[in-house]
Amino acid sequence: MKSTLARLGARIVACRACPRLVAHREASAAAPPRRYRGERYWARPLPGFGDPRARLLLVGLAPAAHGGNRTGRMFTGDRSGDWLFDALHHAGFANQPTSRHRADGLRLRDAWITATIRCAPPANRPTRAELAACEPYLLEELRLLRRVRVVVGLGRIGWQAYLRARRALGRPRPSRAPAFAHGAPTTFPDRVTLIASYHPSQQNTFTGKLTRPMLRGVFRKARRLLDRQPRSRVGSGGRSPRRRVAVSRPGRRAGAGARRR
Repeated sequence: MKSTLARLGARIVACRACPRLVAHREASAAAPPRRYRGERYWARPLPGFGDPRARLLLVGLAPAAHGGNRTGRMFTGDRSGDWLFDALHHAGFANQPTSRHRADGLRLRDAWITATIRCAPPANRPTRAELAACEPYLLEELRLLRRVRVVVGLGRIGWQAYLRARRALGRPRPSRAPAFAHGAPTTFPDRVTLIASYHPSQQNTFTGKLTRPMLRGVFRKARRLLDRQPRSRVGSGGRSPRRRVAVSRPGRRAGAGARRR
């Protein structure tokens, strides 16, 4: 499976399907803020990263123009990542609470991070056509990450992207239409649970809409849900699979998050 995810990652990195996004990610690299001048930007789409046997999946919006688009890994090198990896570390899903660059030693445990859009969009607002163009990558990840039992939708767009992906894959729908609210869980007939979370964007953290205890609470809830699930029901062949820790570097490089509610 790891090699299959790596091949998917290589396809994502090579993608140039959306001219507006290509132009923006490359323009951001060509004219960076003063604090990043002299750095070599990744300036390509970002694949997901983490543990290929993950039971927790995080779905964000998109890389930040001077975060993941610069560093080559999602939620890396920006304030959103500072908040996210602090929360993941507190819940035992990451080996450290920071994510600075791709060679910083970060490892995810039982978790995989992906995004709705793989390139940094202007003003953090992807178009419908861009969302549709990126959706096949998320669908393929969901097919490959067969052990996922809990999904955290980071922001309304990431949350909605997972719901659309479930429908596209023909997976069972919930008995009630889910509503987005921070910390609200939706459990599907196949026993996968989706948890809504405000995105750790500066728009939300600076205003106090999202606090560190609120974000940590989401991942504590995810941990409790996973701890209640027998591992023997998740692995193949009814056996309890061995826990693996994966280096958080998909292929050669990867990316960061963006804005939302």
